[in-house]
Amino acid sequence: METLKAVFFGPDPQVQMRKCNALIRANTRQLDRDLAQLKALDSKTRQHILNASKRAQRNPSQAKQAISETKTFARELVRIRKQSTRLNTSRAQLQSVGMQVNEAFSVRKIQGSLQKSTAIMKDVNTLVRMPELYSTMHQLSTELIKAGIIDEIVEDAMPANELLEEEDEEAEEEVDKILQEILQGKLSQAPVKPESPIEEAPVAEPEFEDQEATLEQMRGRLEALKS
Repeated sequence: METLKAVFFGPDPQVQMRKCNALIRANTRQLDRDLAQLKALDSKTRQHILNASKRAQRNPSQAKQAISETKTFARELVRIRKQSTRLNTSRAQLQSVGMQVNEAFSVRKIQGSLQKSTAIMKDVNTLVRMPELYSTMHQLSTELIKAGIIDEIVEDAMPANELLEEEDEEAEEEVDKILQEILQGKLSQAPVKPESPIEEAPVAEPEFEDQEATLEQMRGRLEALKS
């Protein structure tokens, strides 16, 4: 019976609205999970910077290595925070889409007709290009086209490396701001042991090797969130 009704009278607006709301909720939950992971990465990265600073304070001979290490982690923190900002912006856009979709269906119920929304179409076109949202946003756009709310096919997903192309060249001043925020100048005050021209480069200590492995794990998690 429902199939016959859809053939003769078109899709049920209430069913379409429920589908759209379900997809919006699914996207919101995904963004919330990604943001929670980024928050955890932010906290861990801050701790690694603090640990390196403390090691430099305890052992001046490791100060140079610690400074390099903290800057490496600070660059990762810049990327993590940029990713968080982007996802928070996407979440706000998604909430706006949800409100506009419900408003459009409410107007349709009162007036018996549905006005196409260029605002919704613009936001959906933006959101569907996000790698994190591509799959379910593509489903949402299909439902909105069926409902007559938008009438243009959304664009393909934007590659993650294009979205974040500027993040590979973080400004040094951003890194310095991060270090100042976390360390408040403590690392720059760490005494550095003068190097002798004939000294050989010190062999990396196990603790530093562990930090390198941790950094690789963090980068892997961040890349996974982009894909």
